[in-house]
Amino acid sequence: MANSNSGQPQFIASTGNRSFSNAPLIQNADTDQIVVPDRKSWKNLFAYMGPGFLVSIAYIDPGNFETDLQSGAQYKYELLWIILVASCAALVIQSLAANLGVVTGKHLAEHCRAEYPRGPNFILWVLAEIAIVACDIPEVIGTAFALNMLFNIPVWIGVLLTGLSTLVLLALQQYGVRKLEFFITFLVLTIAGCFFAELTYAKPVASEVLKGLFVPQLKGNGATGLAISLLGAMVMPHNLFLHSALVLSRKIPRSVRGIKEACRFYMIESGFALMVAFLINISVISVSGAVCKSSNLNEEDKASCEDLDLNKASFLLRNVLGSWSSKLFAIALLASGQSSTITGTYAGQYVMQGFLDLRLTPWLRNFLTRCLAIVPSLIVAVIGGSAGAGRLIIIASMILSFELPFALIPLLKFTSSKTKMGIHVNSLVVMLVTFLMYWLSHWKTVSVVFLGIFGFSGVAIYLAAIAYLVFRPNKEATHLLALTTPGNGDMANDPGNTSIDCLPREDIVSMQLPQRRQTQDID
Repeated sequence: MANSNSGQPQFIASTGNRSFSNAPLIQNADTDQIVVPDRKSWKNLFAYMGPGFLVSIAYIDPGNFETDLQSGAQYKYELLWIILVASCAALVIQSLAANLGVVTGKHLAEHCRAEYPRGPNFILWVLAEIAIVACDIPEVIGTAFALNMLFNIPVWIGVLLTGLSTLVLLALQQYGVRKLEFFITFLVLTIAGCFFAELTYAKPVASEVLKGLFVPQLKGNGATGLAISLLGAMVMPHNLFLHSALVLSRKIPRSVRGIKEACRFYMIESGFALMVAFLINISVISVSGAVCKSSNLNEEDKASCEDLDLNKASFLLRNVLGSWSSKLFAIALLASGQSSTITGTYAGQYVMQGFLDLRLTPWLRNFLTRCLAIVPSLIVAVIGGSAGAGRLIIIASMILSFELPFALIPLLKFTSSKTKMGIHVNSLVVMLVTFLMYWLSHWKTVSVVFLGIFGFSGVAIYLAAIAYLVFRPNKEATHLLALTTPGNGDMANDPGNTSIDCLPREDIVSMQLPQRRQTQDID
């Protein structure tokens, strides 16, 4: 794939070889690479900073805000435990995704293409694309709500205007993707700071918050569906593909110590980023619960709490922001949706390249995904208005929750395979703990939701597909980048060994946008 944007085709097909080339990939400095020094120092952590924070954006997108607000308004603090379980599971899962990319030099979608026959591989690709579209729906609706609050534009017109956000995003990226991400993160953290400040006014009872965090409970008819939506909004399938690919943009020392350090620092970075996202989600639920369940709530705010969505949530910040609450909340919501668009674009590129060995240019990939998300959003916005659009966000989050096993199980199988991971293979405990965390927050899903929506045949197909992924033995051996014995740790530097990759992966780096013209060296 050419590094120059000029003259680059919109659709690129590789040679069609299903096996991945292990030849050295970085031969020039015309890519956005970050070189990790070959030294033992905590300062190396700064070289690994980036992928975890980019992934964490998906944990504070408009879908998360919507489910958090409804959770607090309807059930106060009773569903906080879902956020805790999902955040702990997310840390384990995202770390596994990063480890898979670091150790093997391939991301998750590439492993699926190499491991599974064409039929199952195609189905997994379709499911991954559906997950990306389902993730884009909250971004479309969130942006439409933001435009409504800022300019009084009807929601359905705002949905149409979101199709232009791709062009706006690309226009801003000429200043550099890192500057854009810092600006967006600043806006999102600003609204998070407002919710933290609002906590001092709402004064949630600490004992009730702790009970909600550590005592699992699902009371009420709608609690199960909302709990599933919370899980889907927190742990998104496309994030697993994204994280395993983003780590390939670093040029790390190819030694046992270097790879162990990379895995450790990526986990630390992910933990810090996910902790920030966890605190933001907890604060949103706590503020929503404390305000909407307050005994001295006026009639107007009480009506808003009964049918709370992103379009009405700005009143929660009135104590902090006053009359500016609506405008500033809308700006942060707009920033949240656009930052999530970046992660969706990256994930879509990696999924298509990995499963099908095909690539689209970023703007075209983003535009196609956005069009698929606009269609259901527009229909619901026209028919159901803002309330219907808000419910569509919940449905989209539920879809993400149901699709999670089809990305999670391959990840667990691959990272538990000694032929792929060598000495960095997962322990059985990690696999069991991950499954326990997932099913702890999913324990009523099959019995309540699936039996009610799909019936017995749907449950059977769903469970059969999961069983196939779980029990199918791994057949594809990976050329290990981390060797099985510490004594062989210097083999990666052997110029005659052509089976060892030289990271960063040029094809991964070149898919990130925009591209810079210099190599970054982290001292």
